This record gives sequence, structure tokens and C-alpha cells, in this order.
Amino acid sequence: MHRSTFDKLCSMLTDVGGLKPSKNMLIDEQVAIFLHILAHHVKNRVIQYNFSRSGETISRHFNSVLNGMMRLGHVLFKKAEPVAEDSNDDKWKWFKHCLGALDGTHIKLRVSSLDKARYRNRKGDITTNVLGVCSQDGYFIYVLPGWEGSAADGRVLRNAISRRNGLRVPQGYYYLVDAGYANCEGFLAPYRGQRYHLSEWREGRYPRNAQECFNMRHSSARNVIERCFGILKLRCVDPLENEVDEMEVDVDRMYNPSIQHMDASDEWATFRNNLANEMFTTFTCNRMSR
Repeated sequence: MHRSTFDKLCSMLTDVGGLKPSKNMLIDEQVAIFLHILAHHVKNRVIQYNFSRSGETISRHFNSVLNGMMRLGHVLFKKAEPVAEDSNDDKWKWFKHCLGALDGTHIKLRVSSLDKARYRNRKGDITTNVLGVCSQDGYFIYVLPGWEGSAADGRVLRNAISRRNGLRVPQGYYYLVDAGYANCEGFLAPYRGQRYHLSEWREGRYPRNAQECFNMRHSSARNVIERCFGILKLRCVDPLENEVDEMEVDVDRMYNPSIQHMDASDEWATFRNNLANEMFTTFTCNRMSR
């Protein structure tokens, strides 16, 4: 982390997060300990040696910084903004009222021997299944960590929308999801059994039907969540280096009631089919006019 980013984080934790220096430890050391533990996944005794502090002191200040970070959520997370009716963005203009994209990712962690079976994913790794939701321009909107690696993505999403302070999807709006999720109100999935991934559309390949055309457009837009996860895991960019954008649209202030259940319906299937047909008709006309 760059020094300027570190200083900004310390300032935010002080002003917004309510973090205070103690008699024997300043804010910057508390934050440095917190970040070191997260970045390097080290145990308490390693931090005791590196910072010459007792185990009790490290645990106490780690929790203090963690509580401060939780209070920064409304500042660091971007507010969801739907795709406008007059959008001219090539990737998103088809998905009117779409709020962004979501997916699950697995992050390795250490757990007790008794818990390893629950946290072992299908690849055999010990992980936590983290749900991430991002905006069209690649900023995180919502994150739900903590689920066992063995948990299915759909189960994690159902839990997210049922929580008191969970993911809110107002009726009439939706997120793009991959084929691992159900295609239902609020969550627009691609067609299964059709070409989907961006690599399948290279070398001059064109969609042969409406479903393939929809999948091509869907994959191009939904790829934003994959990029978000990639940047997060590779730590290529410090997200705090840029000023936090103030958004004019706040999903919490939308008057539509939130979606509470993930149930497939004929109405939602028809919405996807109509959108796919519109995409393919436009695609075909544009090719013929060239």
C-alpha cells in the first residue's frame, strides 16, 4: 500500500470510523498491525515478534480497527446506479435498469481441523465463499464474506437478500449473474447450453441465434465482476487512491419494494427471451448493412 493511501485510510478511520490512539499505541501502528495480519495471513505470535507487543494488545487493537473499518462501509461502497434508458455504453445499453453484476469467489483461509470439511470446496481447497456485487464501472457495492467453501453460490445469494442489512434489489431492477445462479426476478442469468465465455467469441465468430447473441452481450457486461475480483486478489491497484464518488442515485431511496425471494417465473423468462430476440435482430441488421 502506498504511503498516501495508508495516510488516507488512517484519517478515515479516525474521522469516520471513530478509531482513537491509546496511551501506548498511535493510530498508524494500530492500522499497520491490522493490515499486516490481513495481507500476510499471519498468526498473533508473529505480530508479537514483529511489533514487540503482547498478544492481548494486538488482539484488542485488531478488533478496534476492524470495528472502525465496518463503519466505513457507507463511504467505501458505491451506491448502485441503474443503467439509464438513454445509455449509449456499448456493453450496458441493452440492460436497462440493471444495477451491475455479482458472483462468488473463493478465498483461502485457515480453520480448525473440525471445520475443514465444511470449508473444503469442490477443488479440495479450504476456502470461504465470498459474494461480491459491483457497479458497471467496477466499484464494489456489496460484499458478503464468511460462508463455507462448500456452500453453493445460489445459497449464499439467497442468504444475502434475506438479511436485515443485506443486498437490496428493488423490484424492476436486477443484477447480471452467471449460469450458476437461477434466472429469476432481480437476477438475469445467461442461457445454459449455449456459448458464453468471451474466449468463445474470438477469431471472428458470430452468434448463430438469439440465445447466443444474448450470452455474448451478457458475458461482455458481466465480466466486470471478474475484473473486480482479479484486481482485488492481485492487489494491482489501491482502491483508496481515488476519491470516493458521490452518487446521485441511492438504491435504498428507490420506492420499489425489495425482492425477497429467488423464484423462477414465466414473466422473467419472457423478459429474457424478448431481450435476446431484440439483441439478435439488431445484430443481424447491423451485419447486413455493412
